[in-house]
Amino acid sequence: MVRVNAEQFKQLLSDIAANVEKEKDYLSQLDRAVGDGDHGVTMSIGWQAIKKRLAHELKDEQDCGKICQDTAMTFLNAVGSSVGPLYATALLKGASLFSGKTSLTKEDIIQFLIAAGKGIQERGKAQVGDKTMVDTWIPAIEALEEESRRGKTLVECLEAAVRSGEEGMKSTVEMVSKKGRSSRLGERSKGHQDPGATSSYIILKTFLTCVKNFEATKS
Repeated sequence: MVRVNAEQFKQLLSDIAANVEKEKDYLSQLDRAVGDGDHGVTMSIGWQAIKKRLAHELKDEQDCGKICQDTAMTFLNAVGSSVGPLYATALLKGASLFSGKTSLTKEDIIQFLIAAGKGIQERGKAQVGDKTMVDTWIPAIEALEEESRRGKTLVECLEAAVRSGEEGMKSTVEMVSKKGRSSRLGERSKGHQDPGATSSYIILKTFLTCVKNFEATKS
């Protein structure tokens, strides 16, 4: 069974930062259709701040709970927009679940993603169908819970989560936005994929890719 140690967890967070950076322009392009066009830049600022923190102040930190606590505050301080509190909430869920742990089990990671998704939903007060990041997160964590109950491996659970998250992300194209700046467009928000749902998918896919790589390294 794969255990993700603190160094690997930090690598995972750094990889999220790298993948968000890679898709920064695409995310902002999506946001220009429905919002103020800065989602990619905003996510980049937050995750690059985390990446810098991981490379310096958290370089020797082995407590995964402290890593989550610190990166949550780093993201929140770097990003003033609504996405700041949402991802800070998600990371703070990890701080609580991972406190004192220097390595993470399958169950730890699954419970973290479930708590993160639910935390984002509660903080943002959004429902599936509102055309937000919740449309990616909730189907993903429901699939994660289902596959976990069926005794599937962590990789299999994450694969199911990514598939369902991708379907949720794509479903936002036909939705009318009910939250945030894009809700002002009404019917005109239809026909565009939600940028927050898209960046959430990038994060979930990075979890899967990293865990697969960690598993391959150990075998």
